[in-house]
Amino acid sequence: MTRALIQIVANAAGLWLADRFIPGIIYSGDLLYLLLAGLVIGLINLLVKPIVTFFSFPLILVTLGLFYLVINGLILYLAAYLLDGLRIEGCMPAILGGTLIALLNWLVRGLFSSE
Repeated sequence: MTRALIQIVANAAGLWLADRFIPGIIYSGDLLYLLLAGLVIGLINLLVKPIVTFFSFPLILVTLGLFYLVINGLILYLAAYLLDGLRIEGCMPAILGGTLIALLNWLVRGLFSSE
């Protein structure tokens, strides 16, 4: 349970950083809505991302993993579609924002791993 809450906060922090530093990602809302957005991104990563990754595995292989960045951008696009307070203006901001959120999640998992 604690790990899930940490991931939600990491997603929210990544979205906040993306809003601040990547032109084309616009977030409007308060802290509670930011945490809700972190939850939505986490659920999409849990439910949709494995399916998309499985079916796009040949592209991931051919591009030596670079297509995974596009998948992260698509996940952020889907979150923006589901959330009224998040807007993504273009493909490159989506890819950069998705990559930023993924890197922050990777860092948090490394810091808080219980192994």
